[in-house]
Amino acid sequence: MDITIHASSLPHDDPEASLAFYRDALGFEVRSDVGHGKMRWITVGPRDQPGTSILLAPPAADPGITDDERRTIAEMMAKGTYGWILLATRDLDGTFERVQAGDAEVVQEPTEQPYGVRDCAFRDPAGNMVRIQELR
Repeated sequence: MDITIHASSLPHDDPEASLAFYRDALGFEVRSDVGHGKMRWITVGPRDQPGTSILLAPPAADPGITDDERRTIAEMMAKGTYGWILLATRDLDGTFERVQAGDAEVVQEPTEQPYGVRDCAFRDPAGNMVRIQELR
């Protein structure tokens, strides 16, 4: 079997703030940006990995979601408990400094974890947890 991860999805509620975080702070390229207003689907990814992307999508756009579910999703996003992603870099300290300089909400500075990884964490503008591990 030959299976790769092509894209993963995270919710957003402010496309411009999400672009500032993923494009400007993390340095991802914008691969597509469709829709208008807050109803935009934005695909971003690392410049040197054209086959791997993150789709930033408005969670309220799914027609299969009820109004109660929309409220629950909005509440979870506001608390930062709805979406998360794990990224990796060889230069954790440099990456941390760059993302922090972009006004991102720092959850955890670079830390050596007891389970053997060194990582840091941010919240993106939609409240999604973005953890970044150091590749060794």
